[in-house]
Amino acid sequence: MPIRELTPDDLEPLGRLHRVAFGRSDPVEARPGTRGLAAELDGRLAGALAISDFHQFWGGSTVPTGGIGGVAVDPWARGRGVASALLDAALRDMRDRGQALSVLYATVPALYRSRGWERSGVFERLDFPLDRIPAGARADARPAVEGDLAALHACYCDLASTVNGMLDRAAPAFRAADVLERAVVSVVPGHDGEVRGYLTAERDAEGLRVHDLVARDAATQLGLLAQLRSWAGVLERVAVRVTDPATTGLLTDQAIRFTTTASAWLLRVVDLPAAVAARGWPAAEGLTTTVDLEVVDGHAPWHAGRRRLVVEDGRVRVEAGGGGDVRLHARALGPWFSGMQNSHALRRAGLLDGDGRVLDRLVGAPGVPRLADFF
Repeated sequence: MPIRELTPDDLEPLGRLHRVAFGRSDPVEARPGTRGLAAELDGRLAGALAISDFHQFWGGSTVPTGGIGGVAVDPWARGRGVASALLDAALRDMRDRGQALSVLYATVPALYRSRGWERSGVFERLDFPLDRIPAGARADARPAVEGDLAALHACYCDLASTVNGMLDRAAPAFRAADVLERAVVSVVPGHDGEVRGYLTAERDAEGLRVHDLVARDAATQLGLLAQLRSWAGVLERVAVRVTDPATTGLLTDQAIRFTTTASAWLLRVVDLPAAVAARGWPAAEGLTTTVDLEVVDGHAPWHAGRRRLVVEDGRVRVEAGGGGDVRLHARALGPWFSGMQNSHALRRAGLLDGDGRVLDRLVGAPGVPRLADFF
């Protein structure tokens, strides 16, 4: 089955394919930082997917990541291996371009699991009653202007670098100016052009949807929360995207029961040595040890087989060799790398054999891996 890159000539048939697959009526346009792959059958476009150029924060460092989206197969071509062929080609393409990880939101998890992706984090919204927001002084905020864009991004990255899984929102996949299109963009300024925090939100028929509530300190967070509280009397609740778990988990007063909407995302380690080399490993400080692995991965043979994970005083690398004492299925690599699942859960799921205690220790940072962007 021929697999090739999408070209501008494919935009019209791709738009028809998206209308059939997703019910979209908006025209398909080429996006900066995104490339596409097309599958052909009988000389016709049978399926396609998009790969966005992302970087995810892991252990405080960014790892090049391919964000998979728009996976669609024309109804006449379904059941003929089109989606599987596209994913196999995407793995090779991402590896060749240095994208050591891949992340996606799966509507058909079985398909992606068959190719090594596995649940590794959440995109979460909290339905928040305004009376659960603590009373406090509002922040000295003002509307954002174009001159704030670099400082806004720096403020976001200051938070995102401490939450495993978050994207760095770098160009060209993200346009900094898009934030100014939000209905609410409140900035708490600091010194010399610094931004202490900001709030972005949209008002729609269902109420107020908070996209980002980001702050460098507790006082700024509480001040921005007070700005949300000012909607009391107009609205009873707001939907808050959980960007900073400290905001919703430690500073607000939700009761024993609360409503969340969570979208699980799946992670795939495309190139284990490259992913390990790029990741930050705070728990490896002062640790010197090795773990002999056997990686079982029929769709990424370049990192399959016996590998040795070497830990030397804060630095971690993967090299060929070893005795294969710990056997890891391709699907185990994502949730292990993210810290979403420990070796005991992976073993019970049939994805790991052997003693995984050192693996658990290496990724032992607290917190649930998160994304704050949908694609």
